[in-house]
Amino acid sequence: MNPGLRRFVGPPARQDKPGPALLERCELCGNPAGEPHGHVVDTGERALLCACRPCFLLFTRPDAGGGRFRAVPDRYLHDPAHALTRPEWERLGIPVGSAFFLRGEEGTTAFYPSPAGATECLLDLDAWAALVAAHPLLAAAEPEVEAVLVRAEQDSDVECFLVPVDVCYQLVGTVRMYWQGFDGGAEAKERIEEFFATVRRSATPLGG
Repeated sequence: MNPGLRRFVGPPARQDKPGPALLERCELCGNPAGEPHGHVVDTGERALLCACRPCFLLFTRPDAGGGRFRAVPDRYLHDPAHALTRPEWERLGIPVGSAFFLRGEEGTTAFYPSPAGATECLLDLDAWAALVAAHPLLAAAEPEVEAVLVRAEQDSDVECFLVPVDVCYQLVGTVRMYWQGFDGGAEAKERIEEFFATVRRSATPLGG
């Protein structure tokens, strides 16, 4: 597992003795990261790193670090004018109700949250390309640092958002931490609903 993603896909580190929470440090300079803090993607290792404010701001510049390190933006978007339909979603052949799509140098990769972590799934690239052509939101995600998050549960509308990539791993961590049994259990479902409610509240219309 990529160590930069480990904090999102497992329970908090165990503390043997009572005391204050472990101090989160910037993984670029070693100084205290602060709370809350941003994240930076190491595109060479495809790792997600905690960053203090100065390091985060440094890597908002495309040329900083030779382009290897990129700050994760904080924008959340949806596109009510070009809603994703269920037939379009089904043409992708994704066998689960939620998935996220991340674009990198080698193309777009699909993942879904599971009790085992972020699981890569086979993506029909031709079907994805047709969707991108019809839905501007899908093409708007910045490579490596933003993702397209889709929720298509049965008997509900398909929801599609552009989100920061670290948000997707928050969902992965929620599923891994709370999932019980075959269908997840009541607590996992409640936590997942809370997650998507937050995403809905945060999302603004594309081009708005």
